[in-house]
Amino acid sequence: MITHDFIRLTTSSVFAQGLRSALTALGIAIGIMAVVLLTAIGQGIHRYVLNEFTQFGTNLISIQPGRSSTMGASIGAFGNTRPLSLEDAESLKKLPRVVNVDPVVAGNALVEANGRQRRTNVYGVGPHFPSVFNFAVSIGNFLPPDEPRTARAFAVLGSQLRHELYGDENPLGQTLRVGGDRYRIIGVMHSKGQVLGFDIDDTVYIPSAKALDLFNRDGLMEINVLYQTGANVNEVAAGIKRILTARHGREDFTLITQEQMLDVLGSVLDVLTFAVGALGSISLLVGGIGIFTIMTIAVRERTPEIGLLRAVGAQRSQVLSLFLGEAILLAAIGGFSGLLLGLGLAWMLGILVPALPIHINWAYVLSAEIIAAAVGLIAGIWPARQAARLDPVEALRTE
Repeated sequence: MITHDFIRLTTSSVFAQGLRSALTALGIAIGIMAVVLLTAIGQGIHRYVLNEFTQFGTNLISIQPGRSSTMGASIGAFGNTRPLSLEDAESLKKLPRVVNVDPVVAGNALVEANGRQRRTNVYGVGPHFPSVFNFAVSIGNFLPPDEPRTARAFAVLGSQLRHELYGDENPLGQTLRVGGDRYRIIGVMHSKGQVLGFDIDDTVYIPSAKALDLFNRDGLMEINVLYQTGANVNEVAAGIKRILTARHGREDFTLITQEQMLDVLGSVLDVLTFAVGALGSISLLVGGIGIFTIMTIAVRERTPEIGLLRAVGAQRSQVLSLFLGEAILLAAIGGFSGLLLGLGLAWMLGILVPALPIHINWAYVLSAEIIAAAVGLIAGIWPARQAARLDPVEALRTE
């Protein structure tokens, strides 16, 4: 059988039963569409979350009180451990390859200013906070490099809190009450927007020592260390462990590198993307069952045609190839249609719902198309073999 005849016979058989072929290909199309759309959303969320984390920098090591290996999670200030102190943070500045260190205390308190009051997030930080977390000051200055224990009562507002309390008025030099204590406003931060649903612009920054007193805490919630780009994170972590162990007498703290956080987060998000892709692939299985059913019916309906082909000299392998070609063609039509539908819906979602992150992963798309072709091939094998095994004489008698 020459190639031209093979293509003509295959396509004519598929298009002769147009409605039935369309409904069969629809199952594959829905599967491909689901895979493309769901993985596009999954990959979009993946990239969005990673971008949200990496906007604060990647050369970070977070130090938290408590040993995670002891209780399975960092027990913080509630464990029987020595709290992290401002002096601990100062001692880490002497390490080689360390750029800046930021001691952090966080909580929620009532703030009052300009005749208005509201509860907001209060962060006790050091003067190097903007450098450590890639923040920028919009107007004024950030907290000055005072002695940690005797820092002056200065405050820096997040952009949203500034708007809530002062509107468009310049707040620099104004006084602000935080939990009853008076602070002088010396700066306003650039807007960072929401990060994973948390509005970091609705915040006031005060010195760490003042926050310890405000929240009546014995120690810091964490210390963040920014190290030089290209430095060996394991060497920096080892230096941190050496200094803090010497100061505390034992290793009663936990180090978490930004790389570890991103690796764990990336693994979780990869599993999520794979899971939604697998969910869409169920439709491909349904489409394969449809192809199997239709091809089985086609063999029974076209038994006389098969007998005639065999009578005029067609080999069993040629009959097998003919029916396999029809199954693969159905899968290919469904796969291409599903690809167009999936890309079109992803594009429409990106326009209609701009807040929803969409990103097409072409590796998943290619995999889905390959799977669709494989589904067509596998689903068509048994019916094709049945057709090829028909006795030509008996097949002709059924007419």
